[in-house]
Amino acid sequence: MNPLDQLAPAIAPPAISSWPPAPGWWLLAALALLGLGLAVLWRWQRLRVRPELPPSELDLARQAALVELAQLARPLPGEPASAWLQQLNALLKRLCRTRYPDDHPHTLSGRRWLAFLDSRCPAAGLTRWMVLVEGAYRAECRLDEKSIAGLEKAVDTWIRKHA
Repeated sequence: MNPLDQLAPAIAPPAISSWPPAPGWWLLAALALLGLGLAVLWRWQRLRVRPELPPSELDLARQAALVELAQLARPLPGEPASAWLQQLNALLKRLCRTRYPDDHPHTLSGRRWLAFLDSRCPAAGLTRWMVLVEGAYRAECRLDEKSIAGLEKAVDTWIRKHA
């Protein structure tokens, strides 16, 4: 006789229910819902329209920029103009960063920067002043009197009418 025949029949394990889940799963579900809610809130905040600067604050920023523009030391014709061009660029970028924070204008350079400026004020025509972005990086960038006056007028126009 086979000794295995003397064994009692096998006992089936109890059925394991999938409900309710273990406590750790409840915590994971709560964290997932919280993360989803935060993501929706962040996206909603990024898409909502931000209020424009009040006209009084905008006028103050324009006036301060115009005063700073007037105080910049213009280069003499035939002298290096790199420092002046850098200061003009910095002035415009500060004004744009304050006025258009969602567009991240401080990250733009070259033709994209000038196109951004012209998209805000086409009357200034800054896209034809490529020297504004290129001249700041040239050691010997020299401008004549007409170019200096024209660029300063274009920047002045942009500050006064940029929206």
